[in-house]
Formats: sequence, structure tokens, C-alpha cells
Amino acid sequence: MLGKLARQHDPNVLVGFDHADDAGVYLIAPDQALVQTVDFFTPIVDDPYTFGQIAATNSLSDVYAMGGRPLTSLALVCFPEKADLEILERILAGGLSKMIEAGCTVIGGHSIRDEETKFGYSVTGVVHPKKVLANQGAKPGDSLILTKALGTGVISTAIKKGKAEQSWIDAAVHSMTTLNKRAAEVIATGEFHVHAMTDVTGFGLIGHLREMLLASEVSASISASAVPLLEGASNCVRAGYIPGGLNNNRDFAECLVEYDDAVPEEVRALLFDPQTAGGLLISTPDGALLMTALNAAGVAAVQIGEVLTRQKPRIRVMP
Repeated sequence: MLGKLARQHDPNVLVGFDHADDAGVYLIAPDQALVQTVDFFTPIVDDPYTFGQIAATNSLSDVYAMGGRPLTSLALVCFPEKADLEILERILAGGLSKMIEAGCTVIGGHSIRDEETKFGYSVTGVVHPKKVLANQGAKPGDSLILTKALGTGVISTAIKKGKAEQSWIDAAVHSMTTLNKRAAEVIATGEFHVHAMTDVTGFGLIGHLREMLLASEVSASISASAVPLLEGASNCVRAGYIPGGLNNNRDFAECLVEYDDAVPEEVRALLFDPQTAGGLLISTPDGALLMTALNAAGVAAVQIGEVLTRQKPRIRVMP
């Protein structure tokens, strides 16, 4: 819808919504730019404190995906008028715990009465103008590195249906409450070349990879067996616990994908699974070195494919 509106021409906008990037970047000084993003959603787990943690982790992720450092945040709250305020207090406390971990100060917020609970943050960060990591810039020969496993969408659907095993829930919650901060810090050392970066969230791995490839005018090959999956994710797909967002993502982006016959159907589906607080997708010529550094820092990064020259299909998924 934004694309249908009149364009504002401001030379200080370094990253706008032209390429569906993760956050906006606005120049405020020769050596400093603001990174701005906002995200909020309905509960995907039962525990209020954990929901707050997940919402904060998800909101912070877009700043990390741009190469930025989060500074301040504003809480966005929708809450039923007659609901127990202790629940809201626990949600806010969970969110605050992750903001403290990120070194990001909550400086206020806004709330409205709503029959359905929703929570998230608007986050402002900073980045050097020459160190912005947009989803544009991937080059043929780059390695594609992913820092978190897929499957939070299907597992969340299983949770809502009361069908998720505890080990699946634990794995998904651990992923959704793990900040991308450590991975961003490793990248920010400047020891590695990173041509493009995004985080994998609502549009799934293929959806966000598509945005990167289109913005960079390249193609990619993905190794299905290398893509990390959360415990229980494949079980959820086989049992039919498919979120509507997964089907929507598939309807929208699968036209650009060609699969090898040996790629299992559940893996094909999970490539489109909408993620909450997902990992970073990194296009880099220093794949082995960066992956080693990320692993040493405790980040479970894996190489899942490579960038190719522009061709058809845009995305080839191999076994």
C-alpha cells in the first residue's frame, strides 16, 4: 500500500521502503544514521512473560539486521478493558528483560483498549552510514548463512491447537527469545565482508531471500538438507499444523522456486514458514570464516546455499 502513495524525496533517507528492507535508515550526521522499525502481534504462547520476551526479541531483530545498535524503544499495547492487569504487567516485564539484555532503553509507549491482546515495540537504533547492511548487494559466489533454525510458525500453530510436545515448545521458545545481538556484534567487528543481510520473519526464508535476490538482481541455490529445522517442525507439517501465513507465503513466492525431486514436501513447506524472531540471513564472500566466528560466539550459524548470477529459476532448491 505504501508503494501506491506519493513518494517523498528526502536525501537523508538512506533506506526507505523501496526494496522491502527490514528497517528505515535516516542520516542525521556525517558519521551517524538512525535505524527505525516497529512490530507488534498477538500472543503465540500461553505464558505472558514469555510472550513479552518474544515480542521484544522480534522487534529488536530488524535493527540488528541493518547492522545497527538499538538505543531506545516505545511499547505498543492493545489490551482488553476487563482483563487482569497482572497479565499485562507480566508481558511488559518480559519485554523489558530482553530490552535490558539488548542495552535498549524503554522510554515510554502507548496503549489502547482492544478485545484482543497485542504487544510489541517501536525501536530506534544507530548505525554508521557507511556500515548499513541492507538486503541489496548480494553478489554471485557469496555464501548464504542462516543463524537460526526454521519452524516457529508451524510449532506455534500446534501450540494453539494443543498438540505441541513440550520439547517442541521449548525449542521454539528458546529460538524466539534469543536475540540476534551476538551475531550482529560478530559482523560489526568489520573482520568479515558482508554484502547483504536481512532477518527471516513473517515472509519465511524463501520470502525474505526473494527480496534480497530481487533487490540485488541475482539468483540463489539452496541445499535443503543444510537448512536447520527446529525439533518437531517436520512433525507439525506432516500432521497438518500449517499457519495461514505459510500458505500465503507459498502462494506469493513459490512461482520463483524450482525444486529437485528429492526435496521432501515437509522441507518445501518449511522454507515458507513465517518465523517470529527468526535468524539473520547473510550474503558474504567470507562464508567459512564468518561461520567459524559465529559458531565460536555461540551462534548456531550454518551455510545453506550460495548466490548465483541472475537466471531462471530465481531460487533453485537442491537436496
